[in-house]
Amino acid sequence: MLMEKPENSNKAESTAPSSGARTGAFGHVFGFSGVKKRGHGSRSWIKIEQNGNTKVMELDKSTIMKDCSLPSRDLRLLDPLFIYPSAILGREKAIVVNLEQIRCVITADEAFVMNSLDGSVMQYKTELCNRLQASKDQADVLPFEFKALELALELTCTSLDAQAKELASEIRPVLDELASSISTLNLERVRRFKGNLLSLTQRVQKVRDEIEHLMDDDGDMAEMYLTEKKEKMEGYMSNDPDIDNIPSVGVKWISKSAPVSPVAPVSPGAATIGSQKLQRALSSITRSSQHESITTSSSSQKEDIVELEMLLEAYFVFIDHTLSKLSSLKEYIDDTEDLINIKLGNVQNQLIQFELLLTAATFVVTCFAVVTGVFGMNFETPVFNNPFTFNWVLIISCIGCGILYFCFLVYFKGKKLVPV
Repeated sequence: MLMEKPENSNKAESTAPSSGARTGAFGHVFGFSGVKKRGHGSRSWIKIEQNGNTKVMELDKSTIMKDCSLPSRDLRLLDPLFIYPSAILGREKAIVVNLEQIRCVITADEAFVMNSLDGSVMQYKTELCNRLQASKDQADVLPFEFKALELALELTCTSLDAQAKELASEIRPVLDELASSISTLNLERVRRFKGNLLSLTQRVQKVRDEIEHLMDDDGDMAEMYLTEKKEKMEGYMSNDPDIDNIPSVGVKWISKSAPVSPVAPVSPGAATIGSQKLQRALSSITRSSQHESITTSSSSQKEDIVELEMLLEAYFVFIDHTLSKLSSLKEYIDDTEDLINIKLGNVQNQLIQFELLLTAATFVVTCFAVVTGVFGMNFETPVFNNPFTFNWVLIISCIGCGILYFCFLVYFKGKKLVPV
């Protein structure tokens, strides 16, 4: 006998959502349809070429890493989802710049700027294109990478200095008003401005420390001469006979930081001969680069990096001046706080002195009340028989209380009851 399948089971199977449907429903409820793995999505970049042309491109992290020979941790500095302090890193084929809102990767021929609606990014793109186009027919004093780096430093230092000036123009009138009139509203405004000042000082300090770190390390500065390294590599490759005689085995010449992969099938013999010659050429280049590194570590290296050192020194002085202005503003706030504390201490002293004088006056009045109470008691004594006794007691009490009150005044008048 055939048994029928219950209808509710079919209904359950037909209505049971799949995992993908559940994910889609979950994403629809919470405002996203799918979750991408961090670091694998494409981002919008502005590509600025050496001739001043620009292009907006969608590039993923792997493409940037491959083209610029950068590790993943360097590109993480540019991720807008994370908050990293300012940094300038010199690498084999690129310079990674993270200065406030300007986040870019600079190579010897082009610069990749992370696209953003921030005004600093648009200003950087426009100004760099104008400078590159204006210097087309002129003899280039600085290579492309230094022009791009200099503009990033210039805009960052100028922006921080403008913020420091604006903060100083806002906080000084409030401090002057607080010094003359202490109120809760003025204290709250100064507290808010002081927090903004601390945050701005930390940002300026980080940029200053980064420039100082570069100036102190000659190796990092030498690593940032990308155009010079590229020209040396191209000249070596064009003049080396081993490189020219390597058979076409379908191997691309790429950086040592990227893997070498064949792009076309070749015969084993040709591949072996080509790989042997390529290996000899690479070892020759490695020995040459090691020799150059040893040579540049001497006094000649100091002469080679003097151009970049002078560029960094100019902006180091600029940002150090901004930091000095913020430090003087912090000292002005501290001086105002000290003045307020002195005023409050003085008022507190006056209140305490007034309270002590009031206490002394109460003591004098109490003495008279005691005398009156003694003479008003209902018992007999020979003293009460003399009519002038009460007058003498009253006179002596007044003189004693007056002397006592005068001593109180003299003692507490010259005392600082609360340190000011």
